[in-house]
Amino acid sequence: MTDSLAHPHLRFEPAPGEPDGPRRIVILGSTGSIGTQATDLVLRNPDRFRVTGLSAAGGRPELLAEQAHRLRVATVAVAREDAVPALRAALAERYGAGEPLPEILAGPDAATELAASPCHTVLNGITGSIGLAPTLAALKAGRVLALANKESLIVGGPLVKELAAPGQIIPVDSEHAALFQALAAGARADVRKLVVTASGGPFRGRTKEELADVTVEDALAHPTWAMGPVITVNSATLVNKGLEVIEAHLLYDIPFDRIEVVVHPQSCVHSMVEFTDGSTLAQATPPDMRGPIALGLGWPERVPDAAPAFDWSRASAWEFFPLDDDAFPSVRLARHVGELGGTAPAVFNAANEECVDAFLTGGLPFNGIVDTVAAVVAEQDTPARGTPLSVADVLEAETWARARARELAARAARTPSEARA
Repeated sequence: MTDSLAHPHLRFEPAPGEPDGPRRIVILGSTGSIGTQATDLVLRNPDRFRVTGLSAAGGRPELLAEQAHRLRVATVAVAREDAVPALRAALAERYGAGEPLPEILAGPDAATELAASPCHTVLNGITGSIGLAPTLAALKAGRVLALANKESLIVGGPLVKELAAPGQIIPVDSEHAALFQALAAGARADVRKLVVTASGGPFRGRTKEELADVTVEDALAHPTWAMGPVITVNSATLVNKGLEVIEAHLLYDIPFDRIEVVVHPQSCVHSMVEFTDGSTLAQATPPDMRGPIALGLGWPERVPDAAPAFDWSRASAWEFFPLDDDAFPSVRLARHVGELGGTAPAVFNAANEECVDAFLTGGLPFNGIVDTVAAVVAEQDTPARGTPLSVADVLEAETWARARARELAARAARTPSEARA
């Protein structure tokens, strides 16, 4: 266990046996936004990286088969066993006669098994807390973990911290990759605060009252980032930023009262570190996740031309605004949850996933997402801080939170007259 999971001055050495040549990579969540961009990065840098395994949920077998063929992977994993026939057919269409097909792993534990397979780095790009078991498996197996699945660290904080060696986790979130780089400029004792930037999402500047009637289409229209629907809605509610505050606390061991969120609509400055001498160091690139992905896969080396750079010959302006806690109470709620510790972050995250699903399917108004999550958090039976946490504790807390969130969301979706009945 270490005080800092992602300390930029320490380099974790993976288990011996890594051969010379391209670094061997496993990509979890390969058909999602992070996974597809990582695939593109690897294909553009075959001398640096070689993918040995891919995992996905199974809903896009054609894309998964295409990735497997182009990357020449040895193993493909899908969480849905019923996706195997379609995946086999898609693979057969792409592989020529005599070409060996990749091994297929299937079932809810397939990604976890793949995460422990021989490689140098595991990129966990799975969305949601189902990424916890693969995160723990990769760490236990001694792999470098390029972590884009923030939920696994948030819901299993003590479990992850117990397994992770110094420098074993390289954060792939743009904000935490920025902090990772800026923190390299000074000692931890010299850090005054971490400043996490937020685009503000599609509803920046609106009051809570003005958010009451926004639609799913409105919430999915992010002004700067192209992401999956769950993450995009989390950005609209700023729950995503609340999760990132908890993640920053766990990664860098900075107290919550020294982690600030500011709104930066241009999404060019990805986060900042303020030092005790008054200096603030910012990490800035155009909004593009390929840079953080390349950092996660290649660290401590940088990958040339991984992402575009700024054209400093063109005029531009960057703005920063304070966070409106009344319109977007999710960050304040996340701080409270992080300070509670134990299973509280797992309850917060699981309840939010259920509420986002209810919103996307038309069963919950936008403001009802965070209001319902707050109600679930308030009802939980929180163990005393410092109580040992197990995977079973996390799963039990999540199961309760999901059921309670669905119940409250269904109640909130009723008309006032139905609710009184």
